[in-house]
Amino acid sequence: MKDVELCLAFARYKTYSLSEVKLMPNIESAIKRVHTNEKASIQNTAKLSATRTIIKKFDQAVADGSDNVNELYRDAVKAIDMAASKGLIHKNKAARDKSRLSAKLAK
Repeated sequence: MKDVELCLAFARYKTYSLSEVKLMPNIESAIKRVHTNEKASIQNTAKLSATRTIIKKFDQAVADGSDNVNELYRDAVKAIDMAASKGLIHKNKAARDKSRLSAKLAK
């Protein structure tokens, strides 16, 4: 409890937010988990961003009336399925997104 109070005081007087002040655990395995979780978080953010980019490319192609809409649709559905299988998005969100993409494709 003292560590948290110290960090709060530090954050208050040194103009750092609480999210910027990180407590490092003392146990070696817990330290390893912190590093592993940080790496996983970075990778998950990148994969989710790439998925969103692919979906935006499909949306732009539909709006422009491009020739490669079907190919971009397949890429977008594949990216959504991969994100759902990796746990980046919920399976119901994946189904909803794919349904919306197919509705756009049908128009």
